Amino acid sequence: MRFSLLLAALACLAPLHAGAAERPNILLIVADDLGYSDLGAFGGEIATPNLDRLAESGLQLTNMYAAPTCSPTRAMLMSGTDNHLAGLGTMGEAIQPFQRGKPGYEGYLNQQAHSIAELLQGGGYRTSMVGKWHLGLAPEQGPDRRGFEQSFTLLEGGAVHFKPTAGAATKLEQVTYRENGRPVELPADFYSTDFYTDRLIGYLKAGEGSGKPFFAYAAYTSPHWPLQAPEAYLDKYRGRYDGGYDAIRQGRIERMKTMGLLPADFQSAAPLPASPQLPDWDHLNAAQKRVEARKMEIYAAMVDNLDHNVGRLLDYLRESGQLDNTLVVFISDNGAAGERHEQFYPAGPDTDNSLANLGRRGSQIDYGLRWAEVSAAPLRLFKGSTAEGGISVPAIVLLPASLRRQGLERSVARVDELAPTFLALAGLPDPGDSWKDQPKHPITGRSMLAMLEGQGRPEPVMAGELFGSRYYREGNLKLLGLVPWGKPGDVPPPLRWQLFDLSRDRGEQRDLAAEQPATLERLKGAWLDYARRVGVVAPPVAGVQ
Repeated sequence: MRFSLLLAALACLAPLHAGAAERPNILLIVADDLGYSDLGAFGGEIATPNLDRLAESGLQLTNMYAAPTCSPTRAMLMSGTDNHLAGLGTMGEAIQPFQRGKPGYEGYLNQQAHSIAELLQGGGYRTSMVGKWHLGLAPEQGPDRRGFEQSFTLLEGGAVHFKPTAGAATKLEQVTYRENGRPVELPADFYSTDFYTDRLIGYLKAGEGSGKPFFAYAAYTSPHWPLQAPEAYLDKYRGRYDGGYDAIRQGRIERMKTMGLLPADFQSAAPLPASPQLPDWDHLNAAQKRVEARKMEIYAAMVDNLDHNVGRLLDYLRESGQLDNTLVVFISDNGAAGERHEQFYPAGPDTDNSLANLGRRGSQIDYGLRWAEVSAAPLRLFKGSTAEGGISVPAIVLLPASLRRQGLERSVARVDELAPTFLALAGLPDPGDSWKDQPKHPITGRSMLAMLEGQGRPEPVMAGELFGSRYYREGNLKLLGLVPWGKPGDVPPPLRWQLFDLSRDRGEQRDLAAEQPATLERLKGAWLDYARRVGVVAPPVAGVQ
């Protein structure tokens, strides 16, 4: 009798074990500072055939949101909860005296935050990552301490894309690379995107015989400033941007309308007013136009190379027979980057920003506000703001073959919902408020799995803040309070609240605040409740208008 019971128990366990072996792999790919319309699938003119095919084969998310800048987004990605709870209430480089020592402003992924890598590793996944960490510099804060069994990472938020020069004076070359927590020497032919792809494919190949599914995180630093590309790509877009900002931007918007990404009557955000500090194309002289066009040519080259390397990852999965059992997620970490980096990272004595050297070793340029407006088209503003151009990101999802569907997915989602989605797909429980007997902030993001499977989801309620700028979204209504992004320590100017109906005005062109004062006040109260709940410590503002 006992033997029969044992056989019955083993028969019940066998399917569970077999099912565990069939759990899907998860590949998360994050681009750095990629704008909403840079990919061909989102209306861009840059050649991105691999990502375009991925979008055609899967789902193109048109309403995906992130935080306004990189490390807050990465904290949300890893933890599944608000960045103010996870330790990156502001970027570690920008913590102000009034924020130091406050919970949620540690400047790294704190110990109260879950790590999706730890949770998946504990659930039987092999875990690996390459690229930008930006969630802590100390040895105990690295990816090897947060659940990644294999990792090759840049700890800082930005760096030159080639091998840094030993003893260089420029801050962008004084950076930290680690493999599995240990210092590492870069090869002479290092180029970030190519090398990270090589490493990740190596990690995945090494684990093929393990019998475990994988969670792989490719955190590319491209196309983050400084604009640098491999020699083979540098002339591919020569002359493509000679027509200037407006022509390229309008071309993207028209393609988005033709592709069904935008309605025919969509009102795009207007460019910033021209000024001596921010001239439009017609106010540039011939030499300035050559430099400006060259910047965008190099940016396009970086995006093109990024697409090539995403294709390499997908080819590996396809050729090894793993793609049909893999969830692939591609996103950017924030909107297009319009900031002037030289304010924070001045050129060094060896910097060579001559026209002939742009994009090569030794150059150190960004593409500026006007090209950022192009990358953000048709949305308003860019990285660092809580306007749509700062927090809306391109996103593509390829579900495992058993769940796969194609098309445009217009439901609203956010990056903190990826961690619970991965857990749901892996069949792993929500860990709640503890992990391995350590107290944790619960995961607050909602799983997107039902939405990705086509079952829809409730209207969104979400909020955020960075550098004093804030937003609260309830359904299609968005409360927006913008503070211009200045230097750390600057006292922000007065905050002005605005109200938009994003179902009709995602370009944020018609402020409804004066027409709907009761709604404005209600949403302001809701934002304050959110701020108290997550512990926002916003910069003081001169007043509220």
